[in-house]
Amino acid sequence: MSDMITADLVDLDLSADTKEAAARALAERMVALGRVTDLDGFLADVAAREAQMPTGLDGGIGIPHCRSEHVTEPTLAFGRSSDGIDFGATDGPADLIFLIAAPAGADDAHLTILSSLARQLMNTEFTDALRSVGDAAAAAALIRGDEPDSAEPSAEGGSEDTVASAGAASPAAATVTDDSEDAPEERPFRIVAVTSCPTGIAHTYMAAESLENAGREAGVEVTVETQGSAGFTRLDPEIIAAADGVIFAHDVSVREKDRFAGKPTVDVGVKAGINRPAELIAEVREKAARGEVTSGSPGATPVERTGDSGEGYGTKLRKWLMSGVSYMVPFVAAGGLLIALGFAIGGYKVNKAPSVMDHFLWTQADSWAALLFQIGGVAFGFLVPVLAGYIAYGMADRPGLVPGFVGGSIALTINAGFLGGLAAGLIAGGVVIAIQKVNIPAALRGIMPVVVIPLISSAIVGFLMFVVIGKPIAEAQKGMTDWLNSLSGANAILLGTLLGLMMCFDLGGPVNKVAYTFATAGIAVSDPSDSAMKIMAAVMAAGMVPPLAMALATTVRGKLFNATERENGKAAWVLGASFISEGAIPFAAADPLRVIPASMAGGAITGALSMAFGATLRAPHGGIFVVPLIGNPLLYLVAIAAGVCVTTALVIVLKGMRKQAPGTTAAPGEGAAAPAAESKQPVAA
Repeated sequence: MSDMITADLVDLDLSADTKEAAARALAERMVALGRVTDLDGFLADVAAREAQMPTGLDGGIGIPHCRSEHVTEPTLAFGRSSDGIDFGATDGPADLIFLIAAPAGADDAHLTILSSLARQLMNTEFTDALRSVGDAAAAAALIRGDEPDSAEPSAEGGSEDTVASAGAASPAAATVTDDSEDAPEERPFRIVAVTSCPTGIAHTYMAAESLENAGREAGVEVTVETQGSAGFTRLDPEIIAAADGVIFAHDVSVREKDRFAGKPTVDVGVKAGINRPAELIAEVREKAARGEVTSGSPGATPVERTGDSGEGYGTKLRKWLMSGVSYMVPFVAAGGLLIALGFAIGGYKVNKAPSVMDHFLWTQADSWAALLFQIGGVAFGFLVPVLAGYIAYGMADRPGLVPGFVGGSIALTINAGFLGGLAAGLIAGGVVIAIQKVNIPAALRGIMPVVVIPLISSAIVGFLMFVVIGKPIAEAQKGMTDWLNSLSGANAILLGTLLGLMMCFDLGGPVNKVAYTFATAGIAVSDPSDSAMKIMAAVMAAGMVPPLAMALATTVRGKLFNATERENGKAAWVLGASFISEGAIPFAAADPLRVIPASMAGGAITGALSMAFGATLRAPHGGIFVVPLIGNPLLYLVAIAAGVCVTTALVIVLKGMRKQAPGTTAAPGEGAAAPAAESKQPVAA
């Protein structure tokens, strides 16, 4: 590691009081050594990584890190703060700050060394030594893993062996064993674990080390597979087969997750693996004692963590609902576009056409229009069952699918609509979770997920939906529909404003999805009302504003954005035109306090104007590619253009004010560095 950190990259008196200032102070040392080529571009990448998940860890440690195209070689800078800096850890500010910079194409050997450092941070002796070390050279030597009598780095580097010998286990797969293996009848409880984080540099390996240490203390045999940036070595199938339980500590999808199916499983975020490993080990042992197991292939869910231990109920509920919505959206898009094409080709009477099974002429356009319309109608028929089924799936894994789909189908049968689907999914998931908590004989565990749970849960959900809550929900659904149909004038404009704000608040997140689902629910019928089509039009128009505005802003005032953002701006043209709000996320992550309010302002104006102009839309997706299917298309485009211009102007003004703020001008004597510094924006909002 001698080439990664030197005394010049150590600041034992870090005076920064915010995480942004700390990152900047340490990054400036990297720039001075030629390790980073673009300070503000690199800091933007650090901020984007920080926006994904705070990098503060319990024990007074902050590890801001990222991969960046502005990094020339893997580099580590260390700062020690006397007052502490808030990096989002639950136990307070951090006094030991490590800034890890990896090139976009960092090689596996360097990443392995960085992962070894991450493991050392779980060693209290190592962190205590860093708090007491007296000079920068000694601190750098300690981090490198140099022997006390050879603190200066050798000419050859020789760092990988010393780091590996500092107590860090192999990042691919590390095993904590127990002396009791000599007595097979008393063998320890065995756990296999997988750890991973978005960048795969630090948290991945720190979680692995933490779980291994906790397993050693509890007398549990823990084997960890780290799925980091340096790749991963798959655990031996025999080790997995012999395991008594599984822990997933991750913030990205676990690769080849189905290898671990059929065992008691705890599924949490990577920080939980770092901060409370003993609790996770105890939890998986409790699940094993109750006979709880995962079934089938759990790796398909797009919401990988739907209800971590320690999360609030509101957070869990959001994840469960997002699980259902994420599976429903493809049905909405496919079915809605097919129905819209049917109307476009065959006219508005196509919904009265007879079944194409009885009447279909290959040479008639009306027959093809009816075919598209009827296929789309079938796809729309799956919306509520899929929503309910995958809400239950998000709560209870595969055993929740059957009662969820049954409950969703009942919701359609009794005209309870989307409200009924939401209720059915939550009830189904709750019933399955309750059944899984019952302690049953080992002989029956094999048939539980296949026979017993689907049977009992479907009967309970069916009874509740048909007899108890179905009718009240159906009445509520009818009341909401009647209210929407009655909206006009100022009320409709206010609704358009609210929907526009929601679509631009989190750019594809939960609030955005609530507004989108609300709109698609109204057109998910063969003959949607005029009000429902106006709402759909307003929602899609507002959702197109943020990425289009960011694209325009990077074109008009490119100097206000770094090179990476300007490249993202080119892609944002296409994403915005296609109604993919997520195209603005890179800009919002780097500068949320300016980009998000500006986007919301433009979205609100667009939503209000779309409703005021009376624009209608039968298709739930498509952006400018479905303009021929829009009622009042020219005024609709005017509404979008107005919102884009407002957001663009606000972003340029806000970023321009930041550029001229005191302290951004280079100090006298900084020479050639000043123009470059002025051409970029500081990351801190």
